[in-house]
Amino acid sequence: MNSGFSSLDWGVFSAYFFVLALTSYLFSREKISSSREYFTSSNQMPLFAVALSILATSQSAATFLGVPEFAYAHDFTFIGFYFSALLAVFFIARVFVPKFYEYKVITVYELLEHRYGASAKRQAGIMFLVGRIMASGARLYIGALAISMILFLDISFIHMFLSILILVFGALIYTYFGGVKSVILSDIIQAITYVGAGVIVLFYLYTSLGHGDILAILQANHKLTFFDTSFDGKFNIIGLLSGWFLLNIAAFGLDQDMTQRVLSCKNQKEASSSLILSIVMTIPVVLLFLAIGALLFVHYQSTNITQSFSGEKITVFMYYILHELPEGIRAIVTVGAIAAALSSTNSVLGAMASVAIEDIYKPYKLQHEPQTSEAYFVKQSKKAVLFFAFLLILMAILSYFWQKYSDLSLISFALGIMAFAYTGLLGVFFSALFTSRGSAKNVPFALAGGFFTVLALQPYTFGLSIGFSWQIVLGTLLAFVIMQI
Repeated sequence: MNSGFSSLDWGVFSAYFFVLALTSYLFSREKISSSREYFTSSNQMPLFAVALSILATSQSAATFLGVPEFAYAHDFTFIGFYFSALLAVFFIARVFVPKFYEYKVITVYELLEHRYGASAKRQAGIMFLVGRIMASGARLYIGALAISMILFLDISFIHMFLSILILVFGALIYTYFGGVKSVILSDIIQAITYVGAGVIVLFYLYTSLGHGDILAILQANHKLTFFDTSFDGKFNIIGLLSGWFLLNIAAFGLDQDMTQRVLSCKNQKEASSSLILSIVMTIPVVLLFLAIGALLFVHYQSTNITQSFSGEKITVFMYYILHELPEGIRAIVTVGAIAAALSSTNSVLGAMASVAIEDIYKPYKLQHEPQTSEAYFVKQSKKAVLFFAFLLILMAILSYFWQKYSDLSLISFALGIMAFAYTGLLGVFFSALFTSRGSAKNVPFALAGGFFTVLALQPYTFGLSIGFSWQIVLGTLLAFVIMQI
């Protein structure tokens, strides 16, 4: 194993954080006059910047390390998930985005207010907040785990805590001062860093293998399959066109974490185009990291290496980083992992703050004090960002101790918990958009019905074994039926 960061590594690391500090200052110099401007940049963000921001947000530290792991252990069929996402964003662009811009919403859940009233908006917002705190706190933990291993060569509590703080501080310097505009512009930097790190690793890995029988080895081991035509594969075509399709509709159309960027575009047409372009650009990025996983299989010629670190199971990419990457490149990969973690963390802070202020606090405040100024809400928005940063830190710490002392993986649950929330939201939104039925009274029951359907279908609940995509289908169906009663 490498002995730690060299002076060259620390130089690269320091240069990256200098760029973060400088750009955070440059991006946040404009005075923000309203909460709409803070959360949507008053609909002034250019299409390409929004598309890059969506790309960066969809790629967390978990995907940075996890996508190569999938290709290493299996094949390229994970790419089917993003072709499913491409179909989903065409659907969102045609169905959801026109409504968002017709009603000039700041959060996606305002759409429900026009159909079912303010209580439906609040309930959907609360469902989002609960799921997002758990899911994003767990992602923050995974990002910190990677940073602690590389920087400090251990995962002791103090080093994990420092790694968590590094990531949260890096996210806050953009989100707190500049709002969504600063976040989107910073995501361009994170996307370039993230993709650049992947390209450098792929090139280094390829050249270290020589130019021999790479394709022959991959073909002989069935690693070059791109589409799963079976009925039982995780990313088979039926699953991609059903459950995974629904999951992507929810992730890119109903999750404020992702759609906040879409709502910052100049108009409906650019918003739709930014969504579609983001997935078109994401597909080659995912292929890049799948290729890294395939080359790692060629490098090790086995999937049986001991992938562990201080008792913690790690991905093959992390194993390779810790044991074999030379100085300089190791630092570039580290900042790539940080960039992936930052882009998903800074976005969620702004998204949660927007829902808390716009959907829950602001209507209440204006009802009791109609003359409250926009300057007041800008100040409260920034306080909300700090509050949710604190909650994410607590969730990341909880994840650390849960992983250490429990057999049940909180991380597996927390990373999938947005799917638990998505099923109810899908049922409620489909009812609102495609039928004349349903009411505010049904909304909390539909949200709970979707959530508990997915929970009941988990193997650790009643021992049932059903594919994840079918869990999404059944949960969404039940939530929709409840809205129709």
